Amino acid sequence: MSVSTAAAAPSLRAPLPVLGQDVTVPLVTGGEVAYAALDYAASAPALQRVWDDVAAYAPYYGSVHRGAGYLSQLSTDLFESARRTVAEFLDCRAGDQVVFTRSTTDSLNLLAAALPDGCEVFVFETEHHASLLPWRNARVTCLDAPRSPRQAVENLERALADRTPHGPALVCVTGASNVTGELWPVRELAAAAHAHGARIVLDAAQLAPHHPVSVRDLDVDWVAFSGHKLYAPFGSGVLAGRADWLREAEPYLAGGGASRTVTRSADGGVDVEWHEGVARHEAGSPNVIGAHSIASACKALTEAGFDALVAREEELIRAVREGLADVSEVRFLSLFGDDAPRVGVLSFVVEGWNSSHFAAALSAEYGIGVRDGLFCAHPLVRTLLGGDPGAQGECGAPEAAPGERSFNAVRVSFGAGTPDEHVERFVRAVRELVRDGARWTYRTVDGRCVPDTSA
Repeated sequence: MSVSTAAAAPSLRAPLPVLGQDVTVPLVTGGEVAYAALDYAASAPALQRVWDDVAAYAPYYGSVHRGAGYLSQLSTDLFESARRTVAEFLDCRAGDQVVFTRSTTDSLNLLAAALPDGCEVFVFETEHHASLLPWRNARVTCLDAPRSPRQAVENLERALADRTPHGPALVCVTGASNVTGELWPVRELAAAAHAHGARIVLDAAQLAPHHPVSVRDLDVDWVAFSGHKLYAPFGSGVLAGRADWLREAEPYLAGGGASRTVTRSADGGVDVEWHEGVARHEAGSPNVIGAHSIASACKALTEAGFDALVAREEELIRAVREGLADVSEVRFLSLFGDDAPRVGVLSFVVEGWNSSHFAAALSAEYGIGVRDGLFCAHPLVRTLLGGDPGAQGECGAPEAAPGERSFNAVRVSFGAGTPDEHVERFVRAVRELVRDGARWTYRTVDGRCVPDTSA
């Protein structure tokens, strides 16, 4: 029995089929329009191929590593096959482990729980909160936002050279910014880390859906990413890389699956011997469908070819930037400059507009879904907007009424499933809103700007 629905790769110059392309949404001005999902950086729509593979497996669902029955054995084989597929997708080294988690956040918290005693962690203020915040039990050095890839490497080298004592150290860095989309010099940062006796973990949440990620070539020690940004359903993630710190750490979760043997102790408690492999940090019944969906997405992207996917995405980026080049009110945010290589993520502010108001108008009047706020990267966004990176603010909160300035931005993001029409509609909508203003009135409700329908 096969649970795969693999088909021939679609045209590489066309978007990959994703769920939701036929969904229509109402417009506040009347009528309906096909929804333009331009918030891939938050969650990408599931590939149709992934959904078909999940549906094909669903009738054969069984608990893994637990039963002798046929469905349990089938599910176990599928789960472990998914692990091998992910290892191939990431070009892991011999001896590397692939641990299935719930998300990038979960993966990095798992690694944080496995840090050796006395480990010092180095992060840039530009990180997403998923990679900025998990290191609460370590000594953390937060580096200022660099203004070029070279400066990023130089700042890290300087910080690592100054550390004392020279115990274990970990560098955590993003592969592509979730705010600006800019690609970071991961290979050079890894070389700097290793030259100073540190290890490095790559947050590939925004990189893996857009570019090939090779653990071997980049020479990173670990890589973390989420399924829901890789065109798979919610609730699954990966931490892949070196085994030693994970093997030596207490299990991330205590429970069945992580334990090899459990016996009663003489004092009335229990004694436990934990597994040493990946099971050590996969306690409980694992998310088989999540692992299977990630593996399906990995196969689909590999078969489509990253060269073609990257080329098409660069065309969409160029269409946005050129389409708005003469709109002086629009300012794109960037660390490394407008010409820096990036994935399909662009954040901007519009003169005279509160970002929440602008995003609300895009949705209500044009059926376009984007993100506004601080994008769970508060220090970075505030730095880019000329504010205090330490100032308070909530993710997505406008902090101002419609028309008033706030320290928030609008983010448009796209990927392998984005039709040309969605980008064209976005460019047209931005131009019209800047030129003519909103056609509807808006008000702030529970911290969000929404159309005023009280009239």
